[in-house]
Amino acid sequence: MLEVKKLSKSFAGRQIIKDLSFNLADGQTMTVVGPSGAGKTTLLRIIAGLEAKDAGEILVAGQAYNPEKISVVFQDFNLFPNLTVLENITLAPKLVLKQSDLEAKKEAEDLLEKLQMLPYQNQYPYQLSGGQKQRVAIARALAMKPEILCYDEPTSALDPNLRQEVEKLILALKQSGQTQFIITHDLTFAQNVADQILELKAIGD
Repeated sequence: MLEVKKLSKSFAGRQIIKDLSFNLADGQTMTVVGPSGAGKTTLLRIIAGLEAKDAGEILVAGQAYNPEKISVVFQDFNLFPNLTVLENITLAPKLVLKQSDLEAKKEAEDLLEKLQMLPYQNQYPYQLSGGQKQRVAIARALAMKPEILCYDEPTSALDPNLRQEVEKLILALKQSGQTQFIITHDLTFAQNVADQILELKAIGD
């Protein structure tokens, strides 16, 4: 379980998040909605270990928080343009998890097969559609075996048909037991995939 207790964050004297507390149970999906400036992306960056909090506590499974247990699918995918799909997915497991070439390749191929992307394993990001890049980014995040998979606006750059594909994918991952934390501006999408919806409001509203 992810536990966030009395989390606060300010930038340049402006309070973005104040005394925020919530729990996300294992295997569940939480969506975070709210207007621009409400702190959605800041919250994601703090949970992912990319931004320092000012105050509060974050626990995973009751233990001191370790951001290495969390993977993020970024809004612009952040794929390495000079690496193939397979190389994008295997790079971090080999460097960080110390997997062998063979082990990393086998696990990457298994993920690509589940995400219906195995035929594209030797292509480069520029050869892929937005929806395909999204799937590769998800496979790369899952390859790190995260306890929590986070997404930053996963449907923002997608047309309605692809949005439905992402919904199906997130629901399938939930069925497999993956805990997911999703930042989104899309309330319909949020309602379709979430066990819990966390609504943030800009401080002062």
